[in-house]
Amino acid sequence: MESASQDINLYSPNKGLLADAMTDVPVDNAARGAAPEGLSLAEEEELRAELAKVEEEIGTLRQVLAAKERHCGELKRKLGLTPLDGLKQNLSKSWHDVQVSNAYVKTSEKLGEWNDKVTQSDLYLSASSTLEDWNEKLTQSEAYKKTQETLSQAGQKTSAALSNVGSVISRKLGDMRNSATFKSFEDRVGTIKTSIRANGLSDM
Repeated sequence: MESASQDINLYSPNKGLLADAMTDVPVDNAARGAAPEGLSLAEEEELRAELAKVEEEIGTLRQVLAAKERHCGELKRKLGLTPLDGLKQNLSKSWHDVQVSNAYVKTSEKLGEWNDKVTQSDLYLSASSTLEDWNEKLTQSEAYKKTQETLSQAGQKTSAALSNVGSVISRKLGDMRNSATFKSFEDRVGTIKTSIRANGLSDM
């Protein structure tokens, strides 16, 4: 019983050894019980042999798959690929598979047909025409025109006001420079410069 329980693990490297050992053990026909209804003993023996062969192949494939998965993990580790990279790649592949699947293609085609039917329907065309009429009436209404004129006048007044402010500032600066106070200040600055230069020359 101990050896049998140890080989229960499907991924054990010893998988298949127990099955091989058990196939070599003779089985008494009486212990098996009667053959299933509709099967002869020869047919039963043939099916049991095929079953044993398939189970052995499954065990071998599991061992090969486990070895391939280990090798794949080593390659990813050497390449510096993280589990997140693998997840992204799997999601991208899954989305691509969805896009090329028959169900997705048929759904897209059906939605396209529905869109064509809706946009060509009398209700849709009538609603579009009504909205265009409302838009035309709105843009041609007196209230709309007055609003546009008011906004235009407000913009012009703002530009004129800013231009007037600039002109006033320039004029004020010009008046200030021509004033007696400013000229007196310039004369004093010139006198100070002359005195500094004269003192500098005398020191030399």
